[in-house]
Amino acid sequence: MLQKATQQQTKRHNKRLVLRTVYGEDALSRANIARSTHLTPTTVSNIVSELIEEGFIEEVGRGPSKGGKPPILLNLIADARSIIGIDLGNRTFRGGIFDLRGNIQYCIEMPVPKNQNGNMLDLVHKHIQQLLAKANSPLIGLGIGTPGITNTNRGIVREAVNLGWRDFPLQELLEARYDIPIHIANDSQMAALGEFTFGGYQGRPNLVVVKTGQGISAGIVLNRHLYISEHSGQGEIGHVLVQENGNLCRCGNRGCLETIASTDAIVEKAKVLARQCPDSKLHQFAKQVEDIDLEMVFLAFEAGDKQLQQHVAKIGCAIGIAVTHLVAILDVDHIVLNGPLARFGDRLLSAIKQEMRRRFALITANETEIAFSRLEQNIVIQGAAALVLSYEMGM
Repeated sequence: MLQKATQQQTKRHNKRLVLRTVYGEDALSRANIARSTHLTPTTVSNIVSELIEEGFIEEVGRGPSKGGKPPILLNLIADARSIIGIDLGNRTFRGGIFDLRGNIQYCIEMPVPKNQNGNMLDLVHKHIQQLLAKANSPLIGLGIGTPGITNTNRGIVREAVNLGWRDFPLQELLEARYDIPIHIANDSQMAALGEFTFGGYQGRPNLVVVKTGQGISAGIVLNRHLYISEHSGQGEIGHVLVQENGNLCRCGNRGCLETIASTDAIVEKAKVLARQCPDSKLHQFAKQVEDIDLEMVFLAFEAGDKQLQQHVAKIGCAIGIAVTHLVAILDVDHIVLNGPLARFGDRLLSAIKQEMRRRFALITANETEIAFSRLEQNIVIQGAAALVLSYEMGM
């Protein structure tokens, strides 16, 4: 049986409703807000007075008269509060301070030491302390994108191998120390939310973000809602089979997408190509084959290395196979790629698209937009900020 909302719950709901309405449009009058929210003018007036007193909104002048007294217009004060977003990456922790519009006010990176044997939570605390010291307005919350498998509803990192965490109550530990709301999610989920909220896809109901790097995963937005799974899959498309009897993957299977399209696999393949091809442009950037790194791969590719360009087409083919499954099952029409593979540009996108046409109905493949993210390395921390806005302010 449904219980009637308490007076406090109703007040909180109405306050969020008014704030969300002001957030969605600039220069609204109290009458506009009442019409949009279906709240009474008196209720709106009282809530607006509270929000002005709390510093969330301000009066910005008068609008055009429609026969009576010109209405007073209201705007959100974007820097009234701050949000912290953190990306616990494999090689670096990246954190940012955001205003209520998602604008980055400050950003830092902290390298994660190789062969880290210490307490990784201490490193997280250090990173948070550096960010807190730079916040210029009260915080409404902190969002964290973590690698591995997370239970978002409970705030638990179920497994993050690189951090050494298993069934780790990250949210509980951080909230006890900092006394501010903490929200965590898998980094690919954060990436999808960041792209949907701040990457220009607000008007598109369905979206998949494929996050590439040492691992490959997908975050999904369906019907304007972030899809959150508490089970072991969590968008791990890096372990979709794309090549029969292919190379051994770290998961124990052969031919997974990560064995071809992860950054580590790309570097290893480049070393093989360099050994096989004395005329490879990779030799222009590396004195020895074993010195080849990802940046050298990009430089050689951009310099026109034919073997690398052919291999990029194979990478695109592999990603196209995995993406085709997503499009076929979820009926999404926007696929966004995020990560270092953006340096491969149109050659990679063309190969993905070609493979999709080959494997799927032509009309569906042609209607699916594939693009690189404009948020680049900030996609996870912006998604973390968006998650805080959603939970704490109902945005």
